[in-house]
Amino acid sequence: MSPVTAATQGTFGLSFTCDGPPEAADWDTLFASGIAPHPHVSRHVIEAHKSAGLLPNGLKFVTVRDGARLVALLPYRLSRDITGLGGRVARPFLSPFMTASAPLIADGPNRDAHTRALVDGLAAASGGRAWRWPLLPTEDGAGSDMLAAMRACGWAIGTVSAFDRPIVNRRADHDAFLAGHPNRARFKDLRRRARRLAEVGIVAYESAACGVDLDRLVGAFLDLERAGWKGQAGTAMACRPETAALAHHLFSEGPGPVGIRADALTIDGRPIAISLALVGAGTATLLKTAYDETARSHAPGLLLEAEIVRACHETGFADRLDSATLEGSALESLYRDRTQIAELIAVPPGTHALSLERRLRLARFETQARSTAKRALGRR
Repeated sequence: MSPVTAATQGTFGLSFTCDGPPEAADWDTLFASGIAPHPHVSRHVIEAHKSAGLLPNGLKFVTVRDGARLVALLPYRLSRDITGLGGRVARPFLSPFMTASAPLIADGPNRDAHTRALVDGLAAASGGRAWRWPLLPTEDGAGSDMLAAMRACGWAIGTVSAFDRPIVNRRADHDAFLAGHPNRARFKDLRRRARRLAEVGIVAYESAACGVDLDRLVGAFLDLERAGWKGQAGTAMACRPETAALAHHLFSEGPGPVGIRADALTIDGRPIAISLALVGAGTATLLKTAYDETARSHAPGLLLEAEIVRACHETGFADRLDSATLEGSALESLYRDRTQIAELIAVPPGTHALSLERRLRLARFETQARSTAKRALGRR
């Protein structure tokens, strides 16, 4: 079956399409009014990938409109996958520099209807094929709403894997954050490391959200990342022209509701740890971090993260910090809150040659094989 490319009447009289991206103003308005939106489906991030030449061929968008108003959106593509035994399945667009894959869904009194129409659009977009859905926040926001609507519509859903990602929900002040923290020993250790670092030189913390200071810190981040193990492995953003271009587009000011933030820990004015974040709808997604590996014993990355938590409580630049990490992050001892992130297989109702259980086994086998290969390469 072919994906829908023309406007189709969905549930409750809403219309959905599975074609190109929406107009910029509609897209930005949807993000600003969305249910706990994450930045990776924002216009800012998608256009940064496009400018860097990193959007895949065949990328399309499921869009839902309530009259003229855009109320839901998801970029996706069809690709061959082991969970379809080499046949095509649908996947939300997710690059190595994106850490969540929930759709954008407008908040408001009609959010259930908007979500149901999106689910209709997802089934049409895949032509009834299965969806393989990585890095989906499942406990709140649009991801949770979408899964509930899928189940109500008869979709079969199974979990390939899941982990708890560290987050910080801002308290009344920093003391309230520290009160009852389950890992107070971590902060005692960081204070000790900070004192030792201060013996080397003058330690300072700085941040920037615009202008020449932001550009300077983004450039310093690229240099710092390339000087470390990622540079040696060829995976630092500055190692390839397209990923270097992505960094400059992604972490630069532009129109729209997504802002940029850079935080740095310096010694004698020289950055030894830098964090780059996308900020929007009350959440700072701490997307990239690099540190001077010659100062590893002082834990400069964690010292910087602790300062970012303090600054969040003191200045209120965000209501939530999203660590944007994978399983096993060092931030698990620093950030005291959690949100579940899962990889799922979702199959719309209908007749399918492969069962959900078999698709899950294939996905888990692939994940295990990749982990085994990665460990083997690490030992070498």
